[in-house]
Amino acid sequence: MQRQLSRVLTPLVRTHARRAAPVRRSVCFARTHATISNSEQAVNAANRAEATLKRFWKTVNVEKRDGGYAVTLDKRPLKTPGGKALIVPPEKKLVAALVASEWENQDTVLKPHALPMTSLVSRAIDAFQDEATRSEVRAQLLKYFETDTIFYHADEPAVLVKLQNEHWKPILDWAQKTFGVDIKVSDSLFVPSQSPETLGKFEEVLNNLSPWEMAAMERATYSSKSFLIALALISRRLDVNQAAEAAHVEVNSQIERWGEVEDTHDVDYHDMRRQLGSAACLLANY
Repeated sequence: MQRQLSRVLTPLVRTHARRAAPVRRSVCFARTHATISNSEQAVNAANRAEATLKRFWKTVNVEKRDGGYAVTLDKRPLKTPGGKALIVPPEKKLVAALVASEWENQDTVLKPHALPMTSLVSRAIDAFQDEATRSEVRAQLLKYFETDTIFYHADEPAVLVKLQNEHWKPILDWAQKTFGVDIKVSDSLFVPSQSPETLGKFEEVLNNLSPWEMAAMERATYSSKSFLIALALISRRLDVNQAAEAAHVEVNSQIERWGEVEDTHDVDYHDMRRQLGSAACLLANY
């Protein structure tokens, strides 16, 4: 992420520091899903760019452009990191409004972590129009399915067993009934082996997702560490809070036994809902 942040933010800092230089007619932003760099030089450059980039726009608007809705900063349209126009379809005006709200609420320093909708819309536009990328992501998501968090059921302590039955079992029952598959679970550390038919069915499900659904599915899977929780969320079987509770079963069992760790569990609580909430909002068609 730091390398991408440096690449994207530093030119903007320079552009607005030198008033006499021509101003670009678009604004780009960093992707939160970029690969993390281990380069100290890249980290330092990213930190400097993030620390010095001030809010340079006065107005944020949603405008009709090219058959959809664009978000503009001082009348200049946002662009994705891939250089494409950030335009959402006409049925996703709410998505455009949420992206605009993120930019309106940037106070002084641009904070990429506070742009979950912007980065997710960008991901849908940049990545999931391309079949090679879709195929690669499908393969990665299916690997998550093979070792899905909710496949591993402990028989103690009692509070964990209770939460597993309350949050995980209904998802497993729903997935098996809805997609007509058999899903194996484990009560040990051994990975349960899923049948080729089950894997094939879920690959077919992923094949049929739109670019917006794929972007939401990817984020929800990586955030919750569960393919099935993510699938239940984008299928509207779970709402955001239910999906977050399912993703935090093990954490919540520890909190019930030993208490909450301040500035850790509470931060995770809100971050999970921000990530899953952005995935759910991306699917809104109004």
